[in-house]
Amino acid sequence: MGGHDDESYETSESETGDSESGLAVCLVSGGMDSCVTCAIAREENDELALLHISYGQRTEQRERRAFEEIADYYHTRFRLAVSIAHLSRIGGSSLTDHQIPVSSANVGSTGIPSSYVPFRNSHFLSTATSWAEVIQARRIYIGAVAEDSSGYPDCRPEFYFAFQQVIDLGTKPQTALQIRTPIIAMKKREIVLLGQSLGAPLELTWSCYQESDQACGTCDSCALRLRAFREAGVNDPIPYTLDSKRFAY
Repeated sequence: MGGHDDESYETSESETGDSESGLAVCLVSGGMDSCVTCAIAREENDELALLHISYGQRTEQRERRAFEEIADYYHTRFRLAVSIAHLSRIGGSSLTDHQIPVSSANVGSTGIPSSYVPFRNSHFLSTATSWAEVIQARRIYIGAVAEDSSGYPDCRPEFYFAFQQVIDLGTKPQTALQIRTPIIAMKKREIVLLGQSLGAPLELTWSCYQESDQACGTCDSCALRLRAFREAGVNDPIPYTLDSKRFAY
């Protein structure tokens, strides 16, 4: 659940679009990709409004904690956490339905994995658009990665191009709001290295699909993350059930 106080919606001159950079909304799940995207957005804008959306996923509380810690790290004044838990009632994903087991990692698979949450990113972008229009933000940042798009159709670049058209058609005429996907063409190892160069707090992030105390190391998300850190030559700073060096992907 989430909310805001009245001061969260006050806008300064730089936040109303009067400057080139202004205010931007950044979706922060608490994972590595969104954290690095947040670091990029911080470099490119005067101020950030950080948005976290829970949807009844298995690691909901752990991801919310990661979001709050990342927001604290960046001293974020504008933050909003909301729940769209009806996605768990709709089901259809191992992330939201405990009757569907989380699959073991298969990083070479080109099919849609059980962890796909049907049309999830459209819900995320819709919520971000509503908030951005109210607070007069200029941009929405989301940490989509096309490397994931073989399994997740809503991570493809063409999806964001199409949603940009939805925003242009569905918001007020004076609203000028752009979707930014700054890491969409990057490899995971490149994201790790960029995060390091920008000082992104990767130690605060959480990527595991099924565990909240120690990352399992066996789900797809853990596998992609572990491979990225290994290929980047960097130690993953979060705890795993086994020493992360014992996982090979």
